[in-house]
Amino acid sequence: MSTVEHRDLRRAMVETCRRMNELGINQGTSGNLSVRIPDGLLITPTSLPYERMGPEDIVELGFDGTYVGRHRPSSEWRFHRDILRARADVDVVLHCHSTFATVLAIHHKEIPSFHYMTAVAGGTTIRCAPYATFGTQALSDHAIAALQDRQACLLAQHGAIVVAKSFERALWLAVEVETLAKMYVHALTLGPPPVLSDEEMGRVMDQMRRMSYGQAPDPEGTNDVARPRSAGTA
Repeated sequence: MSTVEHRDLRRAMVETCRRMNELGINQGTSGNLSVRIPDGLLITPTSLPYERMGPEDIVELGFDGTYVGRHRPSSEWRFHRDILRARADVDVVLHCHSTFATVLAIHHKEIPSFHYMTAVAGGTTIRCAPYATFGTQALSDHAIAALQDRQACLLAQHGAIVVAKSFERALWLAVEVETLAKMYVHALTLGPPPVLSDEEMGRVMDQMRRMSYGQAPDPEGTNDVARPRSAGTA
């Protein structure tokens, strides 16, 4: 990857981090972001508020744990490195302390299929990884397990992680997870909500896969003839 591409990625990381604050899914110096590069990753520095962070502050970290930069990498560099090393299907790791996701994580609660949109994280639930001290290998191991076949998880008494192929998708998914967490917390005030069956969630995930490729949304055929309207057609 050329220096120019690195510079573009650094700028995109800063913009994404600031959007995290603007969207209310992060605050202060909490949370962190990384993106894959050949032989390693770029990651946000430790203890530097996003509003003061520039592209030159982003740290380059090798998969061997060595880094280059004017700052030390985020204290959570281990799970960023380990996730990217273990998951060839993702290029971006975003970690945040969004309020409602963290409320559930404090109680070690996963997000069940109380709403069909739970499927956006890749399965019937958004798991909550067991607690481990921040920055440790134990936390990294727990996160990788919770993310198996998933694009998001909660971290007990900590926050949330999402993984994606792009900054835009990661940011979108982080907001979706927080929205689901908020709905679930409110739903719990009325008692444990009913959940959709695994069979139904399987249909939901199939539907999502079809629609993401622009195919007809209805497998029964009611919408399978949908096509662009010709000019002059009522």
